[in-house]
Amino acid sequence: MDALRTIDEWGARTAAAGVTSAASEIGVHGSRDAELRWASITKLLTGVALLVALEEGTVSLDEPAGPPGSTLRHLLAHASGLPPDEGPPLMPPARRRIYSNYGIELAAALVAERSGMPFADYFRASVVEPLALTGALHGSAAWGYRGPLDDLLKLGRELLAPRLVARETLDEATSVQFPGLAGVLPGWGRMEPNDWGLTFELRDHKSPHWTSPSNSARTFGHFGAVGTFLWVDPELGVACGVLTDREFGPWAIDAWPRFNDAVLAELSSK
Repeated sequence: MDALRTIDEWGARTAAAGVTSAASEIGVHGSRDAELRWASITKLLTGVALLVALEEGTVSLDEPAGPPGSTLRHLLAHASGLPPDEGPPLMPPARRRIYSNYGIELAAALVAERSGMPFADYFRASVVEPLALTGALHGSAAWGYRGPLDDLLKLGRELLAPRLVARETLDEATSVQFPGLAGVLPGWGRMEPNDWGLTFELRDHKSPHWTSPSNSARTFGHFGAVGTFLWVDPELGVACGVLTDREFGPWAIDAWPRFNDAVLAELSSK
């Protein structure tokens, strides 16, 4: 796909991009095996691990977790009232969408406690090994994964056609949790509403947004602070991922929507 080549203009030392359907790869550009930091795309892998834990009965979405009045569902949907990083709650649960790495880390800690193993081990057994990923979680369950583009595309295929969890479970995770909550989408500004699933950011009708205006409202995914993203558009039946080593900044706000516009235009012309 020619559209993927535009990542060479982003000023990263290393960049790789790919598009895939559920069944097969559509196109790749750049190094497919260079191990790069995923930053907050890690939350999608952690989200899948949490969904496995839910189906196993290890944890329950509506059990208490985090600050008073909060549940595991609140933590995973950035609705617990916790701040971005470790600290006391900023407000009661379900008042505002406050993006919280700390909340995701507490959710992972609950799985570790209930399963009787370190979360990194649970993560590896429930997600990394079944998907044949070659990367690994280093530290935080919110941002610590490192791996290659091939891992990202495998995750994209799993999210298009889940094998590790039931379709109904993934559908719940990619539907709006606590509808109507306003909040800040990091890097893009205040959104009313700032809809989110269970670790999955939902495109809905957000504007501006890092995906393309041509992506369907059902598109979900995540981006990371190291110039990385993965979106999955279930209506189009495709996923698109990018890994770079250039920190997120104004360049990405300009480049990512144009890149995604070009990807979708090329797909529609095929």
